[in-house]
Amino acid sequence: MIVDCAHYRDGRRQHEGAMPLEQAAARCAQGGFVWLGMFEPGPAELARVRECFGLHELAVEDARAFHLRPKAEQYEDGTELIILRTARYDDEREEVDTGEISIFLAEHFVITVRQGIASELSGARSRLERRPELLRAGSVSTLWAILDQVVDGYAPVVAELERDIEQIEATVFSGAVAPTERIYSLRREATDFYRAVHPLLAVVTRRLQSGKAPAGLLPYFRDVHDHLLLVNEEVAAQRDLLATVLEANIAVISVEQNKINLRQSATMERLTILASVFLPLSFVVGFFGQNFDWLVTHISSFTAFLVITVCGLLLPCLLLYVWLRRRHSHPAPPVPEVSDVHPRAGAR
Repeated sequence: MIVDCAHYRDGRRQHEGAMPLEQAAARCAQGGFVWLGMFEPGPAELARVRECFGLHELAVEDARAFHLRPKAEQYEDGTELIILRTARYDDEREEVDTGEISIFLAEHFVITVRQGIASELSGARSRLERRPELLRAGSVSTLWAILDQVVDGYAPVVAELERDIEQIEATVFSGAVAPTERIYSLRREATDFYRAVHPLLAVVTRRLQSGKAPAGLLPYFRDVHDHLLLVNEEVAAQRDLLATVLEANIAVISVEQNKINLRQSATMERLTILASVFLPLSFVVGFFGQNFDWLVTHISSFTAFLVITVCGLLLPCLLLYVWLRRRHSHPAPPVPEVSDVHPRAGAR
């Protein structure tokens, strides 16, 4: 749908409220420029806009699709298509929501097509309307206002991702096991965010080097570039840090698994010793429980019974004692502690 449509001339908005699409296209020939804002328009609505403003069909197709990376395209009629990725952090879900803004930029009109809930532009329009000295620079001033708002919106996302990473990091390096799924989720969000930020650097840099921006707007574009460069460095550092945290978490999981295996081995050893103690008794009981003639005729006194019983008990116990002594003389190698996991390398 059309959110707002206004005609700007001499740094001022020429009317109150939005105007019809056909009237906006006619105003392009009266000087100044028209800013048409749309939110998730349908194919029929985009077709009307293309017909009224003479947009290239490939540019309109790009505005319909959702892109993973920002880009800028120049068409033969002088219209430029700039695609930006927006981002917003959802506190309730602890996830990053992304959106997209397609900007059709020409000398006498600007058409913005927004996709996703994280692409609000009313703040950029009202801020620019309060700066008539910038509006007089023409339609390029809207590009600065949109870029400035989009890049400013990246800063809270960086801060919230930083908070989430610090929580996971504190859990891992305290020796506890962090949810691996959460680390993968943060890594994926940081990667998607990096794809939105890093290619935008090339778009802004090309705008600064092309000489298309008026001299009065160059400091403002440079300011956006500086902020974007800082965000890009922060996001790249977060991706590297998450990779380190994931490796450390795998090491902690390995240490915990080794401890569990050792506890199980110790339990099995106790059970084996207990079974070994009862083995001679089982032997004696089984031996003397046989009704063989030799036992009946040869064990006729208490002394003979005692000698055979004591020998049957002492010999296995002696063999067990020798085996345990030999085993304890060769102890198993120590298991690494959780503190052996190296902390993250390098500063963020």
